[in-house]
Amino acid sequence: MKVGVLTVPFSGQSLEDTLSYLSSLGLTTVEIGTGGYPGNAHANPEVLLQDETAFQEFVDTFKRYNMTISALSCHGNPVHPNKEVADKDHKDFENTVLLAEKLGIDTIITFSGCPGGSKKDKTPNWAVSSWPNDFQEVLAYQWNKVLIPYWKKAAAFAKSHGVTKIALEMHPGFNVYNPETLLKLRKAVGDIIGANFDPSHLFWQGIDPVQAIKYMGDSIHHFHAKDTQMFSDNVLKNGVLDMKSYGNLSERSWVFRTVGYGHDTKVWKDMMTMLRIVGYDGAISIEHEDSLMSIKEGLEKAVTFLQSLVIEEQPGAAWWF
Repeated sequence: MKVGVLTVPFSGQSLEDTLSYLSSLGLTTVEIGTGGYPGNAHANPEVLLQDETAFQEFVDTFKRYNMTISALSCHGNPVHPNKEVADKDHKDFENTVLLAEKLGIDTIITFSGCPGGSKKDKTPNWAVSSWPNDFQEVLAYQWNKVLIPYWKKAAAFAKSHGVTKIALEMHPGFNVYNPETLLKLRKAVGDIIGANFDPSHLFWQGIDPVQAIKYMGDSIHHFHAKDTQMFSDNVLKNGVLDMKSYGNLSERSWVFRTVGYGHDTKVWKDMMTMLRIVGYDGAISIEHEDSLMSIKEGLEKAVTFLQSLVIEEQPGAAWWF
């Protein structure tokens, strides 16, 4: 395993300056945004696929800093009921796949997406209640008529261009939001579908990430290092389904935090251990979304914290028996 960073928080500065800074922290791998919600400040596929000079400079910049790319990220909603939104996010997905092929990268990260509740809807409908029965009809439509057909076609396109891992981030608001829904889509589409495992989205749902890692096994394609702090007084009053602004820290039930500021070292050590047990040996990619810390402070604290926890070397033979 290697500690890495999603570079999107550094979109305001050049790729050169970003890699120079991250290299100075001892990092050797990064995750790059190529569209969708992450944007494409450091890698615009439409440019890099057409302009060979720009592409070579992009590649050379990584070589100068001895950096690799763990994954390309284009989180979006390609099944959005608004065709204009869906088409844009689908185009970002396909361009990301083509850029991954050109770079020799096998992993891209996105969301499953969330359709409307019917063909007539104009906005996504995230149904998470088993009753009233209307929601069962919504889910049947979304999964059988939209989600599974879309990802079967998308997976075939990705495979034909050398991408073997589509890492879906399990995120509330989308159809794939927990291990069960991720594995449901994987079973329907194939092993190319897996998880971008971000424990921060699981903590606040009441999921134990260590048990989730064990349950998901080799379906974990990539890993985001981000924490969540729970505020028990607000949870006890209003539960965890919190629609208040992320800026309203005193009243929220939970907020995203830098690793170690939501859950202690033991929890994160247990996650690294379970990742090793299930065979994951990829990037531990820091995603900074801590509203209580600057990007620099939050990132550097996360790097220091994780570098002491990740298991980098293979264990070798058990010499003691």
